Amino acid sequence: MENSKYKATIGLEIHAELKTKTKMFCSCKNDPDEEKPNSNICPVCTAQPGTLPVLNKEAIEHVLKVGLACGSDIADFTEWDRKHYFYPDIPKGYQLSQYKYPLVTGGSINNIKLTRIHLEEDTASSTHHEKSADLVASDKGDFSLVDFNRSGVPLMELVTEPEIHSGKEAADFAKELQLLLQYLGVGDANMEKGEMRVEANISVSSTGKLGTKVEIKNLNSFRTVERSVTYEIERQIDALEKGERVVQETRGWDEDKQKTFSQRLKESSHDYRYFPDPDIPKMIVSEVFDLKKLKKELPELPWSKRIRYKTEFGMKEADIDNIISSPDWYLYFEEIIGDAKKEKVDYQKVTNYFVNDYVFLVSDRLKKDGKLSIPTINPLGFVRLIGMAEKGEISSRVAKDVLKEMYLNDNHTDDPKGYIIKKGLLQTNNEEELRGIIDVLISENPKVVADYKAGKEASLQFFVGQAIKATKGSANPQIIKKVLISILSK
Repeated sequence: MENSKYKATIGLEIHAELKTKTKMFCSCKNDPDEEKPNSNICPVCTAQPGTLPVLNKEAIEHVLKVGLACGSDIADFTEWDRKHYFYPDIPKGYQLSQYKYPLVTGGSINNIKLTRIHLEEDTASSTHHEKSADLVASDKGDFSLVDFNRSGVPLMELVTEPEIHSGKEAADFAKELQLLLQYLGVGDANMEKGEMRVEANISVSSTGKLGTKVEIKNLNSFRTVERSVTYEIERQIDALEKGERVVQETRGWDEDKQKTFSQRLKESSHDYRYFPDPDIPKMIVSEVFDLKKLKKELPELPWSKRIRYKTEFGMKEADIDNIISSPDWYLYFEEIIGDAKKEKVDYQKVTNYFVNDYVFLVSDRLKKDGKLSIPTINPLGFVRLIGMAEKGEISSRVAKDVLKEMYLNDNHTDDPKGYIIKKGLLQTNNEEELRGIIDVLISENPKVVADYKAGKEASLQFFVGQAIKATKGSANPQIIKKVLISILSK
């Protein structure tokens, strides 16, 4: 439902687990793929009496890199706070976080301003079971199990300013943040595995003032972000149109019903009863980290890569988005482009084959096998194949077919010329040789000849296609056409 009378205002809070060797405040392994419950735990992350937390320097550095990439202000002084709120899956009974002095403030992503980025610890994982004959437990009813492997994992929280105005814009922001974390190597941000979770604060208003804020918790896919925010905007507009009051609350998303549902009344910051943690020393960031060095170490960022690909290669936005969508893709593409420059092959042609043919092959295999396979063609072999097409040694059709053959059969050769010669696929420009093939085609298709002589030019293209087929794509289409016109003109 669209209603120009109302304006939606959205702010996001995004939690992302960081890729570190150990947890935030102890030396336990940070392994999101660990399947055995409660195996990566110790007295610190299970809050045994007398234990003390120790800061993870790698996790802090990761957050600083994100801040530097976003053009944010980096705090020189920071401290950690205790966030007192009922956490059934944090054994301490409170969460270690940052409140008054976050590591990062300001900056932007996708032209959306950031409020802050800070560090905290993740909770344990709870699994809830209803009474069932299939479960070996108690026959007393429902029960829950807790796995502390995730408890204490470094968790980055990023908060945006309320500058987003649609579900799509919210999803696009989350996608760009995921890309950034992957480019920086600070986190995989796999939403299916819960490594990145989005919460959206939404209000609608028909005046210049903000409306009542409603939060949607734990959104675990980009599609869910877009759909839930869009639904909530429409729900609030519908309520206001009916003269009802929008209640400040926390809501969840029901994937089956495709609608939000009420969970609890929304808390305010004072409900968390923050106070500085007495066990963690305050930190002067510049005494521990060399920010200039960290900034120099930053890789080319997604937004910079978009601009370069557009200006340097003249690529379409959709093609750019395909290539930069994962580090595996763009690193492979960069390798191909590097080889194209060395081999003096037109990298615009290489780019065209990459986005129009190679990406299609990978996408097609993804649909069939359900998994992405990147890459399986030697970059130098890819470039040399396209170089042969550029020189006219093979036709475009042969180039596409051999590219497919190299991909499907995991051909890692750096020089496909031997295969092309063996299969007799080198493009022929020999007019006499082609004349014999064309004479046979003409004798077998008298009606098409009559149509051409009657003025139907499309008939000529039929013969070109048949000649290409007869030569397995090795004949030069322009030479075929020349020979055909010469014969049919008599």
